[in-house]
Amino acid sequence: MASSALEEGTEAQHRASLEKQKAIDAWLPVTSSRNAKWYYSAFHNVTAMVGAGVLSLPLAMAQLGWGPGIVVLVLSWMITLYTLWQMVEMHEMVPGKRFDRYHELGQHALGEKLGLWIVVPQQLVVEVGVGIVYMVTGGRSLQKICNTVSSNCKSIKTTYFIMIFASVHFFLSQLPNFNSISGVSLCAAIMSLSYSMIAFGASLEKGKQPDVQYGYKSSTPQGTFFDFVSALGNVAFAYAGHNVVLEIQATIPSTPEKPSKKPMWKGVIVAYSIVAFCYFSVAIAGYWAFGNSVEDNILVSLNKPAWLIVAANAFVVIHVIGSYQIYSMAVFDMMETVLVKKLNFKPTITLRLVSRTLYVAFTMFIAVTFPFFGGLLGFFGGFAFAPTTYFVSHEHLASLSFITTNSKQKVST
Repeated sequence: MASSALEEGTEAQHRASLEKQKAIDAWLPVTSSRNAKWYYSAFHNVTAMVGAGVLSLPLAMAQLGWGPGIVVLVLSWMITLYTLWQMVEMHEMVPGKRFDRYHELGQHALGEKLGLWIVVPQQLVVEVGVGIVYMVTGGRSLQKICNTVSSNCKSIKTTYFIMIFASVHFFLSQLPNFNSISGVSLCAAIMSLSYSMIAFGASLEKGKQPDVQYGYKSSTPQGTFFDFVSALGNVAFAYAGHNVVLEIQATIPSTPEKPSKKPMWKGVIVAYSIVAFCYFSVAIAGYWAFGNSVEDNILVSLNKPAWLIVAANAFVVIHVIGSYQIYSMAVFDMMETVLVKKLNFKPTITLRLVSRTLYVAFTMFIAVTFPFFGGLLGFFGGFAFAPTTYFVSHEHLASLSFITTNSKQKVST
């Protein structure tokens, strides 16, 4: 009797624990809604990838040169599409389990602790780094609009424009999950395509400048080398987006008959077609028109006509608003998971309000302190975007394949 009562008590505790876990998952941003369509994947991926990085690609071409520049752009497109396919396939590689978060995949492949320590720091550097860079980008674009429209704006520091840009995110950051920002993401994807085409068309309209030069900027081998490395970082930044792929796929419904990888991959193909169109056109046309005198933001090199520059920078502002939210949603999920599961805070609106507001304030503070657009792209691209985008997913696949093979062998024996 005592043994039976103990078993019933243990079972009741287990059920209560499962119910509590389900309630938490229903509250967390990544797992709270799983009714996304395939086209959500398309514009989420376009928003995450075709960001401010595309505007620095003409400078990357200038630092690499015609031949190496085109080779790097094409190889990056092919390699990152392949690693993105791997991520999509690995989302449900283990039967009955979904890897809803990038670090969950890393933990399964590399071990509970080792995977966490290898993947999470790099993922946070990428996602927080994007937030900081987009704060700077949004502020600078607002400043460019103001300076173009009125000469009175020139006395206003970039700091204030960054703060104005950040004020929008104090409100948008309270949207609960990925699906709730789908409208923002769609607008952002349309804007990214729009300003890319403005940069492309305006560069062609400007034409090849009379004093254009295609040689390397630096006159020393050391300078040329560092420019080359910086350009690789800029390209890596431009092709980022893998860090939120699993989180995006987690919002798509999945059954054994209709796994989520099919609609997800359909959206990825559409997104990558748009990526290729935007990246190659902007990079080649911008470098062709301005040569090695091109700015780190191609829109800065395009001073006229005024209305076109205002429109392009307005599109940039709208886009980076959406892109900031895409990357931040993954950070919000990490923060809230730790607060609720590890620190035992109650999953409430107040917790979400405080934690997300503090995060937005943090990225704003860092952006105000270090408003170096080009330098930030190169640093974050080289430090963390390349590992998480180009080869970490390949290591995950190799580890998971090894684990799956061993599991099948054990079952068969």
